[in-house]
Amino acid sequence: MASRAWQHPYVNIFKHLRIEEWKKASKEGDVSPYMDKTVKCSVLRIKGSVPASNYILAPKLSTQSLGLTGRYFYLLFRPTPNKHFVVHLDVAAEQGLVVRISFSSMFKEFKSTATWLQFPFICGAAKDSVDETTARSTRHDLMGLAPSTVRWTCLMMDLRYVLSVCLNRCHSHLKSVKLCANMGVKNMFTSDLLLDPGVSFGEAKLLGLASSQGTGPMPRDMSFPVPQGECWHDLYDSIRFPPQGSKLPFGPLCRFESIQKGFPNPLPTDAPVPEGPTGEASRGVSLSKPVKDRMSLIQQITTPPSRLRSGAPSSTDVPDVGVFSQGAEQWPHSPGPHPTPPRPPLCWGGGNGHDACMHEDDTLSQHGEDSGVEEVESPTHNVVCTKTPQPVHLSSTKETMQRKLQPDPILRLDRIIGFGGGTTKCALWTKSGDAVVYPCHAIIISMTIATGQQRFFIGHTDKVSALAFDGNTTVLASAQTGDHGVIRVWNYHKGDCLVMFRTHTHSVSSLSFSHSGDVLCGVGKDSCDKTMVVVWNTSHVHRRGEVVVLAKAHTDVEILTIKVAHFDDTRMVSCGRDNIRLWRVRCGYLRSCPVNLEEYHSLDFTDVVFDGGQPDDRDLQDRTLYASSRSGHIVEIDYSRVTVKNVRRLLPSQTPHGQRREKCTFNTEPGIAINSISVSFSFCATGSEDGFLRLWPLDFSSVFLEAEHEGPVSLVSISDDGLLVLASTPSGNLGYLDVRSRGYSTLMRSHTDSVLAFSADGVRRHLATSSSDGTVRIWNMDSLQQLYDFVSDDSPSSVAFHPNLQVFSCGFGSGLVRVFDVNTAKLLAEHREHKGKVVGLVFSPDGEFMYSAGSMGSLALYNTSEEDYSVIRVLGNAVAWGTERAPDALTVSTDSRCLAFIGPSEYIVTVADARSLDELLHVDVSILDVESSSLDAALKVCFSPAPDGHLLVATSANKILWVSVKTGRLHREVSKLHKQQCASLAVSEDSRYLLTAGHNIIKVWDYNMLLDVNSQMFIGHSQPIHQLSFSPDQQGVISVGDAIFFWGFLADPTDSLNSSRSPSHMSSVSPPKSALTAQRRHKEDGMLLTNGMPRQAAPLPSSLPLHWDSAASQVDQEALGSLSPCDDPEEPSNVRLPDAVSRPSSVHAPSRSFLRITEMADGSPLNSARNSIMENVEGKGKERIRPDCYRHFTPRYKTSHQEQTVVAPQPAEEGLSLKAVIGYNGNGRGNMAWSPDTGLFAYTCGCVLVLENLHTGDQRHLLGHSEEISSLAASHDGQTIVSGSASCMSSKGLICIWNVQVGVCQNTVSYHKGAVQSLAFSRDDLFFLSIGDFSDPEVALWSSRTFRLLSTVRVKGPVHDAAFSPMAAGQLAFVGSHGVFFCLINTHGLDVDLKSHRVSVPEALGAAELTSLCYSANSVLFTGTNRGHICAWNTITQRCIITLEADEGEIGVMLCRRNRLLTGSNTRRLRLWETTAVEAVASGGEAANTTHSRARVLLEQEMTLDGTIVSAAFDDLMDVGIVGTTAGTLWYINWVDNSSIRLISGHKTKVNDVAFSRDESHFATCAEDGSVRVWSAPSNELVVQFQVLNQGCGCVCWSPALDSAPGSARVAAGYSDGTLRIFRLATSEMEMKLQPHAVQVTAVQYSTTGHVIISAGKNGLLAVSSPEDGATLRIFKDHKGAAITTVQCVTKQYKEFGLSGNDMWLAASSDRRVSVWAADWLKGRCELLDWLTFPAPTYNGGERPPPSLAAFCPTDPGLVAYTGYAVAKELTFYSLARKQVVKKISLPHWIACFSLSSKAHLIAVGSRGRVLKLIESDSGGFQDYVHHSDSLHTCRFSPSGRFLFTVAYNEIYLWEVKGL
Repeated sequence: MASRAWQHPYVNIFKHLRIEEWKKASKEGDVSPYMDKTVKCSVLRIKGSVPASNYILAPKLSTQSLGLTGRYFYLLFRPTPNKHFVVHLDVAAEQGLVVRISFSSMFKEFKSTATWLQFPFICGAAKDSVDETTARSTRHDLMGLAPSTVRWTCLMMDLRYVLSVCLNRCHSHLKSVKLCANMGVKNMFTSDLLLDPGVSFGEAKLLGLASSQGTGPMPRDMSFPVPQGECWHDLYDSIRFPPQGSKLPFGPLCRFESIQKGFPNPLPTDAPVPEGPTGEASRGVSLSKPVKDRMSLIQQITTPPSRLRSGAPSSTDVPDVGVFSQGAEQWPHSPGPHPTPPRPPLCWGGGNGHDACMHEDDTLSQHGEDSGVEEVESPTHNVVCTKTPQPVHLSSTKETMQRKLQPDPILRLDRIIGFGGGTTKCALWTKSGDAVVYPCHAIIISMTIATGQQRFFIGHTDKVSALAFDGNTTVLASAQTGDHGVIRVWNYHKGDCLVMFRTHTHSVSSLSFSHSGDVLCGVGKDSCDKTMVVVWNTSHVHRRGEVVVLAKAHTDVEILTIKVAHFDDTRMVSCGRDNIRLWRVRCGYLRSCPVNLEEYHSLDFTDVVFDGGQPDDRDLQDRTLYASSRSGHIVEIDYSRVTVKNVRRLLPSQTPHGQRREKCTFNTEPGIAINSISVSFSFCATGSEDGFLRLWPLDFSSVFLEAEHEGPVSLVSISDDGLLVLASTPSGNLGYLDVRSRGYSTLMRSHTDSVLAFSADGVRRHLATSSSDGTVRIWNMDSLQQLYDFVSDDSPSSVAFHPNLQVFSCGFGSGLVRVFDVNTAKLLAEHREHKGKVVGLVFSPDGEFMYSAGSMGSLALYNTSEEDYSVIRVLGNAVAWGTERAPDALTVSTDSRCLAFIGPSEYIVTVADARSLDELLHVDVSILDVESSSLDAALKVCFSPAPDGHLLVATSANKILWVSVKTGRLHREVSKLHKQQCASLAVSEDSRYLLTAGHNIIKVWDYNMLLDVNSQMFIGHSQPIHQLSFSPDQQGVISVGDAIFFWGFLADPTDSLNSSRSPSHMSSVSPPKSALTAQRRHKEDGMLLTNGMPRQAAPLPSSLPLHWDSAASQVDQEALGSLSPCDDPEEPSNVRLPDAVSRPSSVHAPSRSFLRITEMADGSPLNSARNSIMENVEGKGKERIRPDCYRHFTPRYKTSHQEQTVVAPQPAEEGLSLKAVIGYNGNGRGNMAWSPDTGLFAYTCGCVLVLENLHTGDQRHLLGHSEEISSLAASHDGQTIVSGSASCMSSKGLICIWNVQVGVCQNTVSYHKGAVQSLAFSRDDLFFLSIGDFSDPEVALWSSRTFRLLSTVRVKGPVHDAAFSPMAAGQLAFVGSHGVFFCLINTHGLDVDLKSHRVSVPEALGAAELTSLCYSANSVLFTGTNRGHICAWNTITQRCIITLEADEGEIGVMLCRRNRLLTGSNTRRLRLWETTAVEAVASGGEAANTTHSRARVLLEQEMTLDGTIVSAAFDDLMDVGIVGTTAGTLWYINWVDNSSIRLISGHKTKVNDVAFSRDESHFATCAEDGSVRVWSAPSNELVVQFQVLNQGCGCVCWSPALDSAPGSARVAAGYSDGTLRIFRLATSEMEMKLQPHAVQVTAVQYSTTGHVIISAGKNGLLAVSSPEDGATLRIFKDHKGAAITTVQCVTKQYKEFGLSGNDMWLAASSDRRVSVWAADWLKGRCELLDWLTFPAPTYNGGERPPPSLAAFCPTDPGLVAYTGYAVAKELTFYSLARKQVVKKISLPHWIACFSLSSKAHLIAVGSRGRVLKLIESDSGGFQDYVHHSDSLHTCRFSPSGRFLFTVAYNEIYLWEVKGL
């Protein structure tokens, strides 16, 4: 569609289409032009007996569109007498829907469908004619043919209104028009203006009608001629459709149902132009008796009792910002309510004596205030300003008797998060250097850098564009942007405004004070857009005297900045593009002199400064100017000679500049684009476009300190003492660099655009905000520091914190809703249930549900108890369309029972059940005010926490309605809230105060409206406020718009609001918070939240990375990313606080709870070590950055921790025996060992070390680790294995030393803080080496006999791999990010010392990093790099003798046997090299530069495996070996015949399900990667694998063994796309694919006979499908809305239940409901047998609640076992026959999974605490097994009960069941 600009003010459709050419429009039938005498012009006549065959169509083709976006459609036509006519308008709505609007004289009644509206047209008749008389008497007689006296008619149709009211659609544009016979047409056009055809241009001018007001007269080429002395309405008809003042659009006999002539009533002069159906001006409408009866009934229902009606006062208008009058003084410092001024010349406003006043000659304010500014002509000077009037409070007897809202003021502006708005190039140091002054939109802030305390200078009405201090920082000048540019001069220390005056420019861009403060200079643009420089005399401002213009001048050059010389008040200097000028004031004139720049005249200069720190008594010859440019040139200028003294160009390279003088401008090397420069007595600071703040000596020889920011540095400023350097960026960051400590501190970060929404976390004192700049940021409400910054390509529109958990959700403009867990850095859920913008997002106060609303009417309900926040219900066209109600379009009552929103139209407020979205109440606000002349629409809704259950509704008529939630009755009404519509409202928790926001004004109201003055008004925001609310602790108010404002709420929560209130009112006020707190402190099971719900202590967020589009990515970097020279910062440590540690006052922690906090390097969340300046690489504490190297071990992220209380079985009494471990941990590094000589074969899976016999397949399992094993090493004699694992919580990494023969752990040692990266034995097995990961890069040497730590070496960066020399005793080497380290072990008696020597990477490799190494037999060390290079080193000379590019990726594994080298990389390639030539060169001792050409490495063989190579072991000849990959596979490699055999195979991703076949000969597993694997049970070998790409497999089951024929077995699997796939083992192929679900399949099961398959979806739907033809036989919706967790089928004769058949099955869902069904599938019968619901309290846990699980007892299918979240942790047994619970087994923890054995009454239970519990259900005896490294989520007994499978992530353990 075309732009709307060209369509204003109207579009002449005939002219636009060139109708006379008929190229863009078409005609059919009898269409001809003729001259009409009445309208005196040529018109088109359409006639014919069949209207459908005679017409004009515009545009010509149906594929084309007019694309006219005008709201009103005007048609100038005359129906043919005694004929019918038809008009069709095709109007496009949003989402591409096309609606046809037709009106005709043939239609008898109004009809509507989803895409067609038909309106009957009643033709008017001439005045005083017979037809008109008939029309007055009856309506029906004129239906049909047009009367003979029909007149020319101007029809105006409001397309937006018609679509909105009739179809609840939003109007987009007019697509086409079809005019059918019979009629005459003059023209037609569209416009956004409401035009009156009966008003001429002269009359419109007298009446004040203008297009800026949305109205006006008809255009001349569209108007009908009116003879002189005649009245337009006597000659023509004007029809406005819908008619003005239609209150009941579809009431009985309502005129909106037909298009007909109205009564002439020109637009009044003060009639506002409506923006929608709400604003139509009223006309008189005669209502029929049924309508009057209905209105009377509505009035009776909605009218409150007379007592309340009389006591509901009308809201009064409070003066706007800065209201004062002559003789009074303004109060600019503290925002608050302003006293009423004396009576001014012009007044407007409400009653109660509060009037906003303005002088007639004042045009300064945009908010209607009186500024007191006058222009006075002096005999000698042009005086542009008088003293600023100050407020004077005039007390009176009436005022003292008034009851007002107390205290006064009730709000105090405490803090603001924000910087910039108008400019980010203005920030000033005070003279003492202890505070910084900067603008934040229209407010000026002074912040003390030590404490962060803020002071405010308030008075500007638009964004501040410039600031300036005098030399002593006692006087501050500020300028605001905009057409009404003003300058204010402030007393900085007192904070009051001394003077305010109007400038001669409409936009001041730069200000500068003289050192004395007597002269102020400014630069801006005048009304002709020419640059203007003005100099004012400000010497009298301290006495509030006049400001006089000393001189002013115009110039044609561009000026970016101007500075007044500190040594002379009459001299200035300016710079800009292509110029530097010196200025001087002399004899009342301002003169300038350009500096002779010679060949540098074309530079773009950005800043200019005088030399700093020099005495002012020096001669002018000693003065120097410094100017910076975008090309990197620094120009030194001799001030006295006005010539260039020196020019230097700053380059990004580190080449010293020295005293180089450039005299040529053709240097092709790019310079540093400098935006700002500041000079002190000893150094210079520059801020550049590349994001660096650099400090230079005055000769610019080299950079001695630099700080890198996220974006360009727009300002630098050195403090007077030269110790601090201030810097700002356009992205809203403000910080300073401490030159002495070399530390950087960020003072303020801010959004760069309007803040749209916010949500507060009262427990952790966090605030989440979303902004138009595309970011969502999380702030600390106490320190105002930014904690996280989320960036997305999609624009965020709303945000909401979970009331209990550390979880927040965000809605986007695309309709996407994402839920994040801040604590675990995990994306919990992502839903796209809305097509338009998300305009509402809220959690229920109890935290059980989440709600979202879209701009196109959709409403969604989510279950927060599910991990993925599953969607329970989605409603279409429930919420009113549009984005104007964002971000708080939804509100939930405090008891979490009701949800309120505006919809389905803007006139209706709906109250729904918060748990089901079932409608409870509809309130039509448009008819609550019967006396109103226009429709009233709802804008905002808010529940009151008061027990009387009121819903507050803000309306378009500037009212707030108190509506009863139970009855819908109107309880109270307050009008005249603001001068503009209410943008947000909130009620305090004690229901005593009400907050409203209108445009940029905040008002605080007495909730019960019982005072004489019920409100106070507060200013501060310069842009519209989008949202406001009370803080969670009710001690403050938060408002967002242009910035984030924190207000202190000064009302005492324990005192009465007013002693004169009635007793009835006092009884309704909530008790004081202190009393509530005292009552709640008796609760022992949780800590207090703001909503009073108990919960356990929740951890504070750690510094884990977050991003929109992934569960864990980058956390927002600070404004200062790095400082050079720099080190890696210290990583914050997570600690536990003891009870004695103080916590925020809003959180009352239980006696045994701990809060997990993040301790930053310098004690501040913002000033982390990332923003610290480090002296050198060997600096102090550093935050270790995980290397970008796959060879470095990275433990899999887990949230589970091992249970502390475990009852392990006694030896020889175990009820379970670990029989086999399925799979290999491909996440480890070097975690496999094989010795062909000894037959040792060891590998890891989880925390288990597996010793396997390759000949028999028998396994032995070594248990001792509790975390994932990262690495292992075997001694050369095969008798000892050492294994290392990651640290557990706060403990250190664990190293276990194992005796292989006995299979026991000889000893354990711990030294490294993080995980163990690598292990290695010496050639004589006397020592072994361990390496810590990146968090603790230290190499430790241990004794293999005594297990004593012998020596350590700490290095600067991460270490990846290490190896002992096989030839030289005591020699070893290790590699890392800083090169290769050659080490030697020195032994002195019992003392052992490890000496190391570091050698850097060869320069030829650039920035490559060494990642792996191995020794050859001839003292050659081979190393691999992360770029695929191989380096060969002579270990004697410690020199690199050759480099070779061996792979395209990182080489992580290397082995060398004799003259053959093996390499493995992340390209999945395994390569074998021949290295004879290299070893020959090394033995010859020649240098690399002489032997490089003769040293060749030949590639012998190559093999590609299924994943990245992570481990390898080969025989001495390098012929055969075993290789491990990240895919969880161990391969047997034979280079002789170039073959590979899969030895061990496992899943790489999470295993979701495991199932035994009925005969237990096979078992099947499925995983998140979409794979289904079938294994043979005796050998545990992989038989076949079925892979589905891009889908996850969630469940698997076996077909029943009904056929004994081999190969008849089938496996059915459910996938994330809602499909079922059936695989046949005999053919190893997919037999059938079914699609019974639209969402993820969560459970699947064959019936006992195999005739059907029962599957369950995540949305709670159950499907019964046929495995024969794939048809879906039946859908069960009983569990809809809750995900199904379990489906089980058993054989059971249930005649005792009164039913026939032998199939019984159950389904359990996440909402703690279990359904049991009886079925006879052959007869197609399935009946509900029982429905079980298990009650539970509200879940307030930190993680997701435990799953709801159910199963039939194998020994008695009449019993159902159930577990889930409930009052107690227990396993419940329910009898179907007795209909009651017959047994309960209590447990110490929640159950994550369980399985019932078919023998011995055994139950296997898995927990999130990694514990497998075997229980004997009769006696209650149990045993605990802790073998897994993560939480268990699946356990399955085999059909016979002999075996048990347990699964934790991808760890699959097979147990043999012995019994208890």
